[in-house]
Amino acid sequence: MLEILKQFLLETGFVALFDPSRWMRFEIGGASIPIPGELIMIIISCVFLYLAIAKGYEPYLLIPIAFGMLLVNMPLAGLMDEGGLISVIYVGVDKGLYPPLIFLCIGASTDFGPLIANPKSILLGAAAQLGIFVAFFLAILLGFTGPEAASIGIIGGADGPTALLVTSMLANHLLGPIAIAAYSYMALVPVIQPPIMKLMTTKQERSIVMKQLRPVSQKEKIIFPIAVTIVTILLVPSAASLIGMLMLGNLCRESKVVPNLTNTFANTLMYIITILLGVSVGAKAQAIYFLTPKTLGILLLGLIAFAFGTFGGVLLGKIMCKLTKGEVNPLIGAAGVSAVPMAARVAHKVGQADNPTNFLLMHAMGPNVAGVIGSAVAAGVLIVLFR
Repeated sequence: MLEILKQFLLETGFVALFDPSRWMRFEIGGASIPIPGELIMIIISCVFLYLAIAKGYEPYLLIPIAFGMLLVNMPLAGLMDEGGLISVIYVGVDKGLYPPLIFLCIGASTDFGPLIANPKSILLGAAAQLGIFVAFFLAILLGFTGPEAASIGIIGGADGPTALLVTSMLANHLLGPIAIAAYSYMALVPVIQPPIMKLMTTKQERSIVMKQLRPVSQKEKIIFPIAVTIVTILLVPSAASLIGMLMLGNLCRESKVVPNLTNTFANTLMYIITILLGVSVGAKAQAIYFLTPKTLGILLLGLIAFAFGTFGGVLLGKIMCKLTKGEVNPLIGAAGVSAVPMAARVAHKVGQADNPTNFLLMHAMGPNVAGVIGSAVAAGVLIVLFR
C-alpha cells in the first residue's frame, strides 16, 4: 500500500514541477543555467490574472490568455499534446480561422460614423502604424529574416488577430511569442499608453475640447463598408479576409435589416471566439518555447513597436493641433493603434483627467477604426512582400 502511495505521489505534477532534472536550461553568454520554467510561467500567468481581475485590465481578453498560459504549463497535463483539448482548439489559430471571425465581430459592434464624419482621422490611423516599420527594421538589424521581421513588426499595429494571421502565414514557428506579445500589450493598453501620451503633450493640449462631429446618415454608413471593401481589396488582395469580414460585420450592423445576425456577431460569437482565441494564445506560452533569449527579444521588440505606434499617432495629432490652431486634441492620435475600442477609451480617460468636461471618445473612435483598416492593409502588404 505504501509503495502504491509512493508511486502515486511521484507521478503527481507537484513532484514534476520541482524536479531539477525536468527544468529547462537557459542559454546565455555561453553558460547553461537550469531554471524552473514551468513554475516561472505559472507565476507570470497568476500575475496576469491579478491584473485582469483585481485591476480590471481588459478582463475579457486577459483572463482567457492567462488561464491558457496556466493550463499549458501544468506538468504532465498534456493539453497541448497531439489530440489534447487545447491542441484541438488551437487549430483555429493555426489555420487562420479565428482572426477573420474576430474582425467580423468587431465590424458588427463598431460604429464607423466618427471616421466617416471626420475623414482626416484616416491620417492619424496611418501615422499610428509607425511602430510596425520601426520594429520591422530593428528586427532586421538584430538578424531576423524578412518574414520573421514582418511578423514581429505587425505587433505595432496593436491588432492581435492581424498579428496572428500574418505570423501564421509568414513565420509560424514564432506564433507563440508574437501572439503573447500582441495580445498582452493590447490588454495592457491602459498601462502602456498613458505615460507616452502625457510625456508628449501638455496639460493645455490634453484639455482641448473638440467640436461635435456632424451627423452621419444611414446611407453613408451603408455605402462606406461596400466602398472600402471594393477599393481596399482591389488595391491589396491579400487583405481580403480581414477587410472583407470587418466590412461584412459593419454592413450587417448599419443595414438594420438583419438585427439577429448583428446581435449574434457582436455578442455571442464575439465572446465564443474570444475565449477560444485567448486560451489558444495563452497555450503557446509553454516555458520551453517561451523562456528563451529570442522570445524575450521578440517581446521587447513588440513593446517598442507598440510604443512607437502610440508615438506616431500622438505626434501627428500634435501637428494637426498646430495646423488647426488648437481644434484637434492630440490625444486622439494615440487611438490610431487598432486596439478597438480600448485605445479610444484610454484617450478619453486621459483627456478627462485634465478636463472633466472633455468627451473625446467619439472623436477618438475615428482614428481607432482607421487604425483597424490601416493595420489590415499593412498586413496585406507585408504578406505580399514576404510570403
